[in-house]
Amino acid sequence: GFYNMHTHTGMSILRGIGSALPLGRWLTEAVFPVEMRMLPSDIRAGSRLAIMEMLASGVVSFSDMYHLPDSYVQDVIDIGIKANLSSPIMLFGSQSEADIQAILQKSVDFHHQWHNSAAGRVLVDFAIHAEYTSTPEMVRQYSRMCAENNGRMHLHLSETRSEHEECKQRHGMTPARYFYQNRTFDNPTNAAHCVWVEPDDMDLMLEKGVTPVHNPSSNMKLGSGFMPIKGMKERGIRITLGTDSDASNNNQDMVEEIRMASLLHCGFQLDPTIVVPEEVLLMATLNGAAAQGRKDCGNIQVGMKADLIAINLDKPHLLPVHDLPSLIVYSLHAADVDLTIVNGKILYERGEFKTLDFEDVKKELRLSYNRLF
Repeated sequence: GFYNMHTHTGMSILRGIGSALPLGRWLTEAVFPVEMRMLPSDIRAGSRLAIMEMLASGVVSFSDMYHLPDSYVQDVIDIGIKANLSSPIMLFGSQSEADIQAILQKSVDFHHQWHNSAAGRVLVDFAIHAEYTSTPEMVRQYSRMCAENNGRMHLHLSETRSEHEECKQRHGMTPARYFYQNRTFDNPTNAAHCVWVEPDDMDLMLEKGVTPVHNPSSNMKLGSGFMPIKGMKERGIRITLGTDSDASNNNQDMVEEIRMASLLHCGFQLDPTIVVPEEVLLMATLNGAAAQGRKDCGNIQVGMKADLIAINLDKPHLLPVHDLPSLIVYSLHAADVDLTIVNGKILYERGEFKTLDFEDVKKELRLSYNRLF
């Protein structure tokens, strides 16, 4: 099964808004104004829709960063999928010290309440949205809270050139150095995007075991650039894959991300061996399980959880089978996934969702759409 290591499921209701805008304007002009009006019911509707997409493309576990995760954590449990959820901290403007402490405590409380629930299917991570929505004091305090709770950290890192360069202007250091200096990387950390990280940043990531999460479709759609995967591979950094949100990617199709992660780097580096099929499949499976802290997942062997997918190879575009890894990476479509099993339980089979009612999800979605747009 595949591991979607970075998404924002509640944003599915925003699919396609603000297309053709760069990240900064996309956020401020298209996304944030709608998010300010979103209710827990809207986030729940978006999350349920995103989970349906993921199950249909063979995702058995996902790492989510979004507001009010308590509005959909019970749905994750009931549906039966695995997830690392988080209540991210982010600051805008001049919040008071009391407000900041409340934000931090809310995230910690969510961890205390839900971490390791559903017999370990649901884990709770700590999450910092990004350097530009934080302060050094807040990051240090929150990173210490994460360490005290033996937590894992999830954050955005150097997604755009402007984010990266403006951090250097603000703090005299890159975002990676900023989190390194403020002890965030003392915790197991999954860092989304990493498009503009520099060689010294990669050295810090290797030193601290930071796992970059590659989001190729989102980075291309928003014009952010390409993650420097060659330098990361040369250093032996473990890489994982994620879709990002339906708003920035327009889908939760992990099969598409797998293909993109290989094709774009081969083309960009003028080297067809830069990311070979076996490597990208490892990024989508075992690497993701390890980065989520799931030691009994991500592989097919005795003692591992039965998180499996079945692919229908009896299709014209999947014949003949000369090289199975290459076939999966370059020829597979999400619609070829016939079966998704999590912890031995069938959650999706040939277009049928066993623990979700599509009509019910669409009804919730219509209510939210009509209210927000």
